[in-house]
Amino acid sequence: MGLRLDLLLLVAALLFSPALSDLVILKVDRRVDLTSQIVRVTSTLKVENNGKDAVTEVLLVFPDRQVKNLAYLFAVSSAGKGKAKSYSHTLSVNEINLKGMPPSLVGYLVSLPEPLSKGESYTLDVLAVYTHSLKPFPEKITQADIQLLVFEDSAYYLSPYEVKAQSLTVKLPQARIESYTRIENTKLHGSDIKYGPYENLPPFSHSPIVVHFESNRPFAVARELVREVEISHWGNVQVTEYYNVVNRGSEITGEFSRLEFQARPHIRGPSSFRNLVAKLPPRAHSVYYRDEIGNISTSHLWSDSKKTELEIEPRYPMFGGWRTAFTIGYGLPLQDFLFESEGKRFLNFSFGSPINEIIVDTLFMKIVLPEGSNDITVAAPFPIKESKETKLSHLDLVGRPVIILEKSNVVPEHNQYFQVYYTFSSISMLREPLMLIFGFFFLFITYIVYMHADISISKSSPSYLAKMQWEEVQAVIQQVENIVSRCLAVHEKLEASLQDLSRTGVVQACKSARKSADSTLKELYKEMKPLLSFLQSSSQAAHILPKVEELLTKERELQEKLMTKHLTVVDCYEKKLGGREIENRINAHQQKITVLRQEVDDLLDYIDEL
Repeated sequence: MGLRLDLLLLVAALLFSPALSDLVILKVDRRVDLTSQIVRVTSTLKVENNGKDAVTEVLLVFPDRQVKNLAYLFAVSSAGKGKAKSYSHTLSVNEINLKGMPPSLVGYLVSLPEPLSKGESYTLDVLAVYTHSLKPFPEKITQADIQLLVFEDSAYYLSPYEVKAQSLTVKLPQARIESYTRIENTKLHGSDIKYGPYENLPPFSHSPIVVHFESNRPFAVARELVREVEISHWGNVQVTEYYNVVNRGSEITGEFSRLEFQARPHIRGPSSFRNLVAKLPPRAHSVYYRDEIGNISTSHLWSDSKKTELEIEPRYPMFGGWRTAFTIGYGLPLQDFLFESEGKRFLNFSFGSPINEIIVDTLFMKIVLPEGSNDITVAAPFPIKESKETKLSHLDLVGRPVIILEKSNVVPEHNQYFQVYYTFSSISMLREPLMLIFGFFFLFITYIVYMHADISISKSSPSYLAKMQWEEVQAVIQQVENIVSRCLAVHEKLEASLQDLSRTGVVQACKSARKSADSTLKELYKEMKPLLSFLQSSSQAAHILPKVEELLTKERELQEKLMTKHLTVVDCYEKKLGGREIENRINAHQQKITVLRQEVDDLLDYIDEL
């Protein structure tokens, strides 16, 4: 009722509008293609001028609920029928705001190539492409359920002109149909529903229809796609595409069984899709792909002289509501896409996504030009949002200019060529090689200077003198450690003589060993005195001198305890005392010897680490 009231208001507002003029639509043939998630409506209109004045424009009207999903609108003049039909002129289509037009309707003007005089007729084809117009119903299904969709439209062509004859054909993906609106002259032929013909309908005639049908085609939607095209004048175009894909079909509920899906994928997962196919340019090379985790589980690449196809299979089947993110990259020959015209270079590249039948909610096309590019302009076949930024890469000084082209609601019909024009001096190509040459040159010069320059510290400087003094202190400490180690070796010989005494009972040999050890230790202490005096007089050794003195003190105590133990054991053997009595007499000495030996070892380790 609301739409009917708006139509009446629009009729009243446009009665005296030149946009309506006296055109009459002799015939309208509409064909609605629902075989994929993208709805394509092709309308063939034959218009006739019944007025006195020539007409240069044809007004098209769409409900706003359709316009919000209208991704692409295209008009072309046509002649002939069927396979013999030919197209001659692409017609300009522009949105207009007519005075008095209700907010529920949006108008577009199609400009004719030549004025249409009284009594003349003209035939044109209008292609309207819609996204997100098919609604899943039910919205949630299980893994085993089929996917059902709902499509709403009007059986009558919405037009501000009188329509003499019209018909509508709705093409479905398969013959299984849950339900559809039946009105006068409705026929079902296999997977096609035909409405009409209807004759002599007044302007803005409207008859709503609803089709509820089965479709298990992929509902792949890229919520965001970033395509980065980087140009190198050294012969390559590098393309990197970042996808964030979701299945916008009926959401899956309940548990997912991979076992049942693998065994019967067409029965236990008919609404999911397992792969996506990207049609790349013919001479694409160095193709790679990866997802957020690593590499995509399965893929296939076919290439010939006319095309390159990349089939990507995510690591899990894509059911309704499921998402995945992945990256595709490949290189292209520069000469296939970069040309020169009127002193400028221009990139001729395709917009849109190379993946079949995918909807892109938001697409960012980034064109990275070589550093030094200037006077940049963009020519696109449809309206597009443009911005600029700078990208720093290897060997860049000021960065590379980046042109960002942004568009929402992108469909395969947007895969058209656009051009980026810019000026670039060939001398600028020498910038990076010269940077490398001069970089290596200065590196070699620096190396030569380093090898021939005397960068040693002056021998008269305080730091050098301090370094030399510390090296002398380290050498003296090393000698002290060696002498202490030799003393410990003498201690071991004393212990060995006591073991020989317990085995042979020869006292005289043990006494001779003690006498020899005492003589050797006295000689070692004579060597130690000048070294200790040097350390005491050196300021560089102030922090280590206390530990050295403690080491010598502990070693002297250890020597005294060993000598006392040795005398006690020899005396006991001369008095022919038993083993138990000997152990009782030397037990206290042995405990102290063990403690002192451990302390000496710890001090040696500490001094050695300094």
